[in-house]
Amino acid sequence: MAGYFGLVPAAGSGARMGEALPKPYLTIGQRPLLWYALSRLCTHPQLKRTFVVLHREDDLFRGHDWSPFGHALVPLFCGGATRAESVAHGLEQMRSELRTEDWVLVHDAARPCLTTTLIDRLIAELANEEAGGLLAIPLSDTLKRRDGEGRVLRTEPRDQLWQAQTPQMFRFGPLLEALRAADPAGTTDEASAMERLGHRPRLVMGSVANIKVTYPEDLMLAALILKGEQN
Repeated sequence: MAGYFGLVPAAGSGARMGEALPKPYLTIGQRPLLWYALSRLCTHPQLKRTFVVLHREDDLFRGHDWSPFGHALVPLFCGGATRAESVAHGLEQMRSELRTEDWVLVHDAARPCLTTTLIDRLIAELANEEAGGLLAIPLSDTLKRRDGEGRVLRTEPRDQLWQAQTPQMFRFGPLLEALRAADPAGTTDEASAMERLGHRPRLVMGSVANIKVTYPEDLMLAALILKGEQN
């Protein structure tokens, strides 16, 4: 049977937050965003291990307590210049432990509100898929395309449009092949790399609470979501 493994790329800086500290190490309570992103993966009973891809010169990781995750967490100091490069480098480092058919769940380091329920749903709905898939939610807001002057050029139809989330779950062999062939600068997620090789990833219903911290106000919203889970 195929095994399940987590992979969290955490080598980016998160420049849009306007913070000197790399985004994965911004804190909610006493813990960094990265801790929350890893916690659901490392403690999920179906995942054998979770690998976190860090910048080669990351000197912040060891300043936090990761002992609750034990041997379920494996740090890899091999991050690249882009997300796609970091994931590809991580997969290369994982080759000795994974088989071609094993599943890899790639999750954002700055998406701290993942739940066990979402992981369960992703695994259950993709169990018999050849290509794999990803968590996503249908767009509900009206979409506007702007012109060069910051005015509305036109309203875009939102029918059939979904917003991608993570984890994105693909088999190890095809995912590594897709990322090797991808343009790192133009590959924003694993699904897009798979699509370029002709695969059609399945969309699995995610949650609006599974937010990605991109701007400062997102950090406050994530804190409120996590507090609600604890109550």
